[in-house]
Amino acid sequence: MTNLALAFEELGNPSQPPLLIVHGFFASSRNWRLMAEKLAAHFHVYVLDMRNHGASPQHPQMDYPVMTADVLAFLDRHGLDCVSLIGHSMGGKIAMWFALHYPHRIDRLVVADIAPVSYQHSFDNTINALASLPLADISNRKQAEIWLAEGIPDLSYRQFLLQNLVLQEGSYRWRVNLDIFQQTAANIVAFPDTYGLLPFYGHALFIAGADSGYVNAEDLEELFPTAQLEYLADAGHWLHVQQPAAFYQRVMGFLLG
Repeated sequence: MTNLALAFEELGNPSQPPLLIVHGFFASSRNWRLMAEKLAAHFHVYVLDMRNHGASPQHPQMDYPVMTADVLAFLDRHGLDCVSLIGHSMGGKIAMWFALHYPHRIDRLVVADIAPVSYQHSFDNTINALASLPLADISNRKQAEIWLAEGIPDLSYRQFLLQNLVLQEGSYRWRVNLDIFQQTAANIVAFPDTYGLLPFYGHALFIAGADSGYVNAEDLEELFPTAQLEYLADAGHWLHVQQPAAFYQRVMGFLLG
């Protein structure tokens, strides 16, 4: 297993308690910047770019054990013995896997709109749509957005994905490696086998979007039996973007409680 040195953004005063934020699939640290800036008033915040995302190195292996190992190596590299950890979607699964294996390194755990289960959806349509974009013919991001509309009809999701389209030396390219994403997407949808793992009995909060459907209470009972589960009204999977004030208030109440 090869541990990668992850890129990250660091905010807040080093004298404050450490807090790590781990993003979802196709995202990066930049998607959490506004929330991280608010949290930095009370915490020393590290917002990671996971492998194959953002400015972090690329590697053909991408699953929850190796990404968790990257997070452990990050903590060790920065001398962080115990941290609070926020993870959304893919990042939430990383956070859960980390907590199940290294509970002594976790102060408080926040998991946003994901459960420790294998889901049935697929990223094939999304990845194929992005791969079909004729990069050589694109001269601006608006053209790319229009081109992708048929394959990715949800405008907000399309704009989110297009944050991975970057202009370099006069030409557009994808910052993420779509081949790696295609080959490893099934690992992201799944959750590793938990046979033999002890439950996590530490402080844990699961926040789900009321309109999402990704998290049910019974999904948490075996592995996170003492966790709190709350639903944010008028929010789907992107709850921290759709209801940022409510998300921040609930997270802060838990982290400082």
